[in-house]
Amino acid sequence: MGKTIAEKILANKSGRESVSVNEIVEAKIDVAMSHENADMVLKAFRNIGIPKVWDPERIIILFDHRIPAESERTATTHKRLRAFVEEQRIKNFYDMRDGICHQILPEKGHTRPGEILVGTDSHTTTHGAFGVLATGIGATEMAGVWATGKLWFKVPETIKITVNGKFQSSVSSKDLILHIIGTLRADGADYKAVEFSGEAIDNMTIASRMVLSNLSMEMGAKCAFVLPDEKTIQYVRERTNKPFDTILPDSDAEYLREIEFDVSELSPQIACPHAVDNVENVVDASGTKINQALIGSCTNGRLEDFEVAARILEGKSVHLKVRMLVIPASREILIEAIRRGYIETFVKAGALVLNPGCGPCLGAHQGVLAPGEVCISSTNRNFQGRMGSPESFVYLASPATVAASAVLGEIADPRQFIH
Repeated sequence: MGKTIAEKILANKSGRESVSVNEIVEAKIDVAMSHENADMVLKAFRNIGIPKVWDPERIIILFDHRIPAESERTATTHKRLRAFVEEQRIKNFYDMRDGICHQILPEKGHTRPGEILVGTDSHTTTHGAFGVLATGIGATEMAGVWATGKLWFKVPETIKITVNGKFQSSVSSKDLILHIIGTLRADGADYKAVEFSGEAIDNMTIASRMVLSNLSMEMGAKCAFVLPDEKTIQYVRERTNKPFDTILPDSDAEYLREIEFDVSELSPQIACPHAVDNVENVVDASGTKINQALIGSCTNGRLEDFEVAARILEGKSVHLKVRMLVIPASREILIEAIRRGYIETFVKAGALVLNPGCGPCLGAHQGVLAPGEVCISSTNRNFQGRMGSPESFVYLASPATVAASAVLGEIADPRQFIH
């Protein structure tokens, strides 16, 4: 019987000819990423008692969750980590100017097919869009990786998701993955690998594929692959000269489950409070008054997201009772969005453009909601209290839906703006 991508990568990185589902293997790590929570990793690493990390060139540290520092405590954390980076001579350190970890790593060539990438962030699954076994781990696990360069894995079962058809206008990969999560539920892929393939996936941009892998975590996925193809290879080769291998599943690979979706009739979707799998058609939530609209995050803060939002907002104004926030996922995206005129469109429409980073997605220090307020957001989580008050409400939707809602002051179907 053939093997899945996850099985083949874990066999390769553990020095085995093959591995089987549910086996425990010790695999070599290619990339280890942490953001501000590297401070917790650092404490655990110091307790191990090893003076030097295993490989300073494979460790990546960056700031994206709380930038600029909103408190003395955060500023002190940043200062401590900057000192650690210098002490350990960690080459790949991205301070607060660059953007969100899950956008920066691919942009800078750190996300390469066939490798294992771990991060102290649950949405590390994003990097599976490049054929990488990418998963989130805890701070103590990462301390062990910093010390040894290895980590234990249980070989996951794999769910194969095939997606065919052609998207309607104003329907995107965000709508697709919300629909999939709503179908499989929050525990539908617990500790499973997911493989996305099919005609609709083949036709997606790299940015759209990243949305699928990113949000797969919200149905419990351990890792989520898009089968690497020429688009993947071209993107990665433009950003790194390091060698890599594209690993594909065997034609006779054995899957726990095989599911098919067709996007031809898919309409815009929305995840209602307070769960990502509480998914409805946007039309069923239409008319709900909103106080805030947010486009950004590691899920939907990319150029194609701003392009569709700018098309909707061009020549219009954000509703007077709505605060609209736009947050690019990276500095590179911000610069290009300025060049293309998207940022000017947003500002003229009355939106606030914030620095690249995570921002309100965490309710940390920007865009916090008051009790009773409603936000429609292109981010990845709508848990109670995620964006401020536990008495506020967050709806998750595509950038097109967010932009349409910002104009009308209520949740709206974007198809009325783009035909």
